[in-house]
Amino acid sequence: MNDDLANLTIATAARQIKAGLLSPVALTEALLARIEALDPQLDAFLTVTAEQALSAARKAEQEIAAGRYLGPLHGIPFGLKDIYDTAGIRTTGHSRTAENRVPDTDATTTARLIAAGGILMGKLATHEFAHGGPSFDLPWPPARNPWNREHFTGGSSSGSGAAIAAGLVLGAMGSDTGGSIRNPAALCGIAGLKPTYGLVSRFGVIPNSYSLDHCGPMAWTAADCALLLQVVAGHDPRDPTSVDRAPEDYRAALTGDIRGLKIGMVRHFWEEDLPANPEVREAMETSLDVLRDLGAICEDVRMMPMQDYYDSKVVIAESELFSVHRTDLCERPGDFGGDFLARSLPACLFSGADYVEAQRRRRILVDAMSALYEQFDVLVTAGPYGPAPRLDSHDPMAFWRKPSIATPFDVTGGPAMSICNGFSETGLPLALQIAGRPFDECTVLRVADAFERATPWRARRPDLTPGPEPERPAPYAPPTPDITLEPATQTLVDGLAARAGLTLTDSQLAFLYQAAPDVLAMADRLRHRRDWSEEPASIFRLTP
Repeated sequence: MNDDLANLTIATAARQIKAGLLSPVALTEALLARIEALDPQLDAFLTVTAEQALSAARKAEQEIAAGRYLGPLHGIPFGLKDIYDTAGIRTTGHSRTAENRVPDTDATTTARLIAAGGILMGKLATHEFAHGGPSFDLPWPPARNPWNREHFTGGSSSGSGAAIAAGLVLGAMGSDTGGSIRNPAALCGIAGLKPTYGLVSRFGVIPNSYSLDHCGPMAWTAADCALLLQVVAGHDPRDPTSVDRAPEDYRAALTGDIRGLKIGMVRHFWEEDLPANPEVREAMETSLDVLRDLGAICEDVRMMPMQDYYDSKVVIAESELFSVHRTDLCERPGDFGGDFLARSLPACLFSGADYVEAQRRRRILVDAMSALYEQFDVLVTAGPYGPAPRLDSHDPMAFWRKPSIATPFDVTGGPAMSICNGFSETGLPLALQIAGRPFDECTVLRVADAFERATPWRARRPDLTPGPEPERPAPYAPPTPDITLEPATQTLVDGLAARAGLTLTDSQLAFLYQAAPDVLAMADRLRHRRDWSEEPASIFRLTP
């Protein structure tokens, strides 16, 4: 294997390709050989498009030799989370229910990357429909963390995180509804940017939550994320949420200079709302010292409680997800993985009024965030907490029981980025999170890039050598919970499930019973008397 080529950043590879020092064909061949050698241990890919990749690399090489260089993605190998449609190439959402789905057209993002000369290497693992968990009861196993293959990658853009960290691709696209770009970026030690809602088209991307889905880049560095964003950002009339504004020059924003920037430190998130482990806390204090040394002005700031954002996000997202998959959930629930069912089925317990209340609460949270950005250029908090847990420690019910430090920035819609800020004693990555004003990706990327330049973490790569495939357990669903509800609650749950049209096995119903107390409590926390003028965040206006 050629580690030198696999460890190139997009920016470095692009300079060498443009100068004629690096062949796109040689780079693609090297990464395909690496995929063949290493992916059996990592399960990052669902589909490898080797022939198409080599054909595209040869075309890129010929175009560049003829003086038709298209820009810094020309000849660069990339991957797509398997929710991005690819014409003629299977796009499954990592689900048995779409196992043989082959789209006729490309997603807008797919088309833009290919038009920029990018080399599609294949489709990457995800949690089921960008939502479930690291499930072992699906047609493909979950991706594994390159830093330790018995550990979780974070999700749901799991294969994207693993493939970049392992040097199987130089960049990838993920999606983020509640942290699904930033979670694997944090746990795999790479960079991942959730752009502003509406900046990158969702057309041709399998939906999770229409109101909260963000498409964004993942790569080894913030600078590489800027290069990817430059290509995929921009208006798309086929996406009704797409914003009609020209992209900024994201690469030019990376000056390395953050002197005088005002940074709000959201310390209460990792100290009070969801207390982090000592390694995360220590890494955060060190990171704040780095930002101060770079000339930033850092002050503590308080946002709304983390649970407030989480309640709003989960009620909105799960209600919309249930709607997306309602027919299959009612007609063939057994074809879904257990992790997906443990998250999606309980949405039948939310009412239409609960959904509207969550959207009304979201508007309040957005307004409160906007006020903070009148005082600060960016906000900084911990990234999703490392070190990555073991794959066999996953609990599907944890989704309902504790908030996420990534979710506040999905609810409020502005850009947020996770970058590596150190390693645990066991050698697993830790992360810093940077968030900014809507459509101010430039400042978020500028801070992230300056931090990466000032710290040693981009020089550290996982130790990977070809070897035997990991021992994979036989496919199994999560164990059926042993749960007894109060009779009145059970009657309520049974009635709501029946009204939703669900016909469930005893095991599936047990997951619904187990989640019910937390689900009903979440809905109850959102039920407040509000002024009639407090409209939901889903209200929109037509533009001429």
